[in-house]
Amino acid sequence: MSTVRMAAVAAGFGRDLEEDFRVAAGLIERARADGVRLLALPEACLGGYLLSLEGDAGQDAGPPALAADGPEIRRLAALAGGMTVVAGYCEAGADGRRYNSAVCVSGDGVLGNHRKVHQPLSEDASYASGDGFRAFDTPAGRIGMMICYDKAFPESARALALDGAEIGVCVSAWPGARTQPAADLAEDRWKRRFDLFDRARALENQMVWLSANQSGTFGSLRFVGSAKVVDPGGEVLAATGVTAGVATAELDVARALETARRSMAHLRDRRPDAYAQAPAAFPA
Repeated sequence: MSTVRMAAVAAGFGRDLEEDFRVAAGLIERARADGVRLLALPEACLGGYLLSLEGDAGQDAGPPALAADGPEIRRLAALAGGMTVVAGYCEAGADGRRYNSAVCVSGDGVLGNHRKVHQPLSEDASYASGDGFRAFDTPAGRIGMMICYDKAFPESARALALDGAEIGVCVSAWPGARTQPAADLAEDRWKRRFDLFDRARALENQMVWLSANQSGTFGSLRFVGSAKVVDPGGEVLAATGVTAGVATAELDVARALETARRSMAHLRDRRPDAYAQAPAAFPA
């Protein structure tokens, strides 16, 4: 694989779908002008996230539900053109349920789709959950997608790494702490957790990691931003901090993975036989 210039976005998005597309189009065009081949936009960037995770969002109907093969996703693919773009949206499932989803597109159409598996707090009142993690090939390399809370579970990224993912892309609407929030968002404990998960998932799987996130405020939520690119050694190559921005880095993905896995290869050195007795469920 040749060198790939990639970027992760921290930006705010809301219920106005036309405004969301305007913001997304601007970010895509600026990334294209900068030579970016793989761009990650945040969770729920088409239609906005929930107003609250307390189950008290009032009369808010939530984001518009979009079909994975519908006109809005085709519009995103047309904007992507020769780039590979990952974006979050509320998916209208064929089963009549709504899913918190991420789609990967290029000008050729949909390359992959992921439904968020792990749901924090009251999110399950608004969305059904997905059922797995699968890597897929793109012009920028083989990638695997996660959404926000998915990255708090080591099994999520590990499943993608074992399926051959070279680049993990996690899109989020990760807020600051609900209780005792820090006055300075950069010092917020939930922001530190967000950053730790990004670095740990990259390091333990020795994979490249893109982390996009919402920024600003929406409803009762104050998002931590902190979009970043992390190398397979867990080192942050570029980051936005807690403000809106674009974290951009360029690296030879194949060489980076080969270097990281040359001696201590975490995937190779696994001992699945030793893990077989682990319980599937947490004891009550």
